[in-house]
This record gives sequence, C-alpha cells and structure tokens, in this order.
Amino acid sequence: MKTFNKKVFNVTYSVFAICSCLAFGKLCSYFAPLLPSSLYGLITFTLTLHFRLFDADKIKSTVVWCIKHMAVCFVPAGVGIVNHLELVRQFGLAIVSITFVTTFILLTLVGLIYQRYAVSEE
Repeated sequence: MKTFNKKVFNVTYSVFAICSCLAFGKLCSYFAPLLPSSLYGLITFTLTLHFRLFDADKIKSTVVWCIKHMAVCFVPAGVGIVNHLELVRQFGLAIVSITFVTTFILLTLVGLIYQRYAVSEE
C-alpha cells in the first residue's frame, strides 16, 4: 500500500507540475503572443526542472508513461491524412520537401546555437 501511495503522489505531483507550467505558458502567451502557449509551457517546464524547482525523480515515471503512450496522440493526425488523401496526393511531395527542409534548418540552428553557448561555458 505504501508504494501505491507513493505512485499516486508522484502522479499528482507530475500533473501539478505539468499543468502549472502549461497555465503559466497560457499567461505568457496572453501577454506576449510571440510563441504558442504550449511552447511557453514547455520552456517553463524545462527551466523548472533545470533549476530544480520541481523534482525530476518524482516526475520521471509519469513522463516515461506519457512518452510510451504518445502514439495515441498521433491517431487523429493519421485519420486526418486519410480523410484528406486527395490533398496529400496533390501536395504530398511539397509537404515532404517542406518537412525535411525545415527540420534540417531547425536542427542546424539548434546545433549551431548549442555549440556557441556550450563553448562559451567551458
């Protein structure tokens, strides 16, 4: 029973941590609508874990569970593709090209920024 209580506490703690960061992200997006609120929330969540405002050990099991079941989140996207198959046939090559190019650009920029700041910290 003690391990069950610990798991319930960790899940509650994790949900509180994630929801509070998302709520803060909504607030940030309201006052500074440069980024989506979920991105502000993700940045906040990352910073709170980095600065140890939330205990990563208590959150880890819930995050691992969420990642394990993440495929459920992509089912609606798959259904949307099937529902609009004609658009995918018409613009499929453009969609794939744009996806690869923007992913390459994003990874390149992140890598360059990381190298710049990682070198300056050493």
